[in-house]
Amino acid sequence: MTDKPVPRPMIEAAADRIAGHARTTPVMRLGTGAFGSRADVSLKLECLQHAGSFKTRGAFNNLLSLDVPAAGVAAASGGNHGAAVAYAAGKRGVKATIFVPEISPPAKIEAIRRFGAEVRIGGAQYDDAQAACDKFVAETGALKIHPFSAKETIAGQGTLGREWQSQEPDLDTVLVAVGGGGLISGIAAWFAGTSVKVVGVEPEGSRALQAALEAKGPVTVTVASVAADSLGARNVGQLVYDVCKDAVDHVALVPDAAITEAQALLWRDFRLAVEPGGAAALGALIAGSYKPQPGERLGVLVCGANIDLIKLAELTA
Repeated sequence: MTDKPVPRPMIEAAADRIAGHARTTPVMRLGTGAFGSRADVSLKLECLQHAGSFKTRGAFNNLLSLDVPAAGVAAASGGNHGAAVAYAAGKRGVKATIFVPEISPPAKIEAIRRFGAEVRIGGAQYDDAQAACDKFVAETGALKIHPFSAKETIAGQGTLGREWQSQEPDLDTVLVAVGGGGLISGIAAWFAGTSVKVVGVEPEGSRALQAALEAKGPVTVTVASVAADSLGARNVGQLVYDVCKDAVDHVALVPDAAITEAQALLWRDFRLAVEPGGAAALGALIAGSYKPQPGERLGVLVCGANIDLIKLAELTA
């Protein structure tokens, strides 16, 4: 037995469960000095995952490990989790109802619909959509798939850490964007007890995990960021805090300007179309929010690709 909320065997089981459903995404090794840093840098391109983000891993782990009622599944999402649940549900022949806030980009809403789910739009922020989802679940008996505050979700996201380590066994540090914290919880749970340092990256205007670590418990924060649709949770919740409090080294805050600069750079130099949340970890490196040591083997996670191409064109014009 273990006292860890999400132990490694749970992630191993999730990896076995979702094999063949989630893609193995590539690593791009860039070498020492990339982006003007002193580190030996590589990018983990999870932006190439099914449905455009890492969320597909957790969605499949939920659907393959839990009993799905006749009412199907329901989820609240800024967009990526909803697209992933819709995609996974479609592949499994399950009905999905997705609740999104008004700030969700049209490209993400279109993706959810394209994967076959019913979309319900309402409320200004993610928490409003979650409240509507909870009401729907109570009324219909649908299975709620939470984007971060569920062990099945965290274990599914943890498969990314497992895969990353198999591809790059000599990493010193990984930079991971944080919204609600399910992704970093899974990755940190996998690397816990190893020599790999897990560093969270949050926008300056959306710092729920950093605030929780400072307060020694989850707290509610205000949210205002260019990445709020994917990194805009107001409270990480108890489970994420319990995983991260000992397994995350620290959280680096990144300004919005660095996030959009990273988006433009990823398109200009690598032809990678990446949303703000997906570019946040790289933004922390290029802005100096995280300063690696000379020669540090640094893995940077590029975790989401669901961006409106018109907005990307405006950034890179």
